[in-house]
Amino acid sequence: MTDIDTSAVDGPHGGQPVRHAGAALDDANAAVVMVHGRGATAHSILGMAGEFGTDDVAYLAPSAARNTWYPYSFMEETTKNQPHLDSALAFVASVVDAAADAVGRENVLLLGFSQGACLSSEWMARNAARYGGLVGFSGGLIGPEGTPREYDGDLDGTPVFLGCSDVDPHIPLERVKETTEVLEDLGAAVDERIYEGMGHGVNEDELAAAKAMVTSLDVE
Repeated sequence: MTDIDTSAVDGPHGGQPVRHAGAALDDANAAVVMVHGRGATAHSILGMAGEFGTDDVAYLAPSAARNTWYPYSFMEETTKNQPHLDSALAFVASVVDAAADAVGRENVLLLGFSQGACLSSEWMARNAARYGGLVGFSGGLIGPEGTPREYDGDLDGTPVFLGCSDVDPHIPLERVKETTEVLEDLGAAVDERIYEGMGHGVNEDELAAAKAMVTSLDVE
């Protein structure tokens, strides 16, 4: 666990811990904020850090209350997922801000799987600026079909990786495509990869793409 000020987080996720792996944040060249999926844990997604083989990167994983960021599908009306959704977005903000203060915003990469990928994608769209990157494994922007995507800001070339199956039981392919389009319109450089028949998971190609993005930040 690392000491990050989350006092600004109200609601269900207020007071939840932030787990840590890798370099100490004060000594790191870059930081990866890792957002776990529904029913998973911060500890479980931190295990992915071992795949990246970096020495000077801090890995920070916020822990959702009861292991769930919001109770219903990400495709439901956003009001149905309140106050959990706003609390989760505030929690992610507090961790990203702490990381940016330490290593610079352009050296902070946000990575999430499933519900964590949805939350990460939505947070970055709502807070568009130049970041070190976004990796979304099996996720997409939050809200029902037809949600207005009236986001402000400029991602200014932020590299984004979006990977998903064409038959994911939780993530409609159309939502991945929409997320790509929205993030590109905000100025991101999106690498979208759709995998035939994969299901809901993360494959070796996705891990390799994420590793390349993390490694590119781990420089003096």
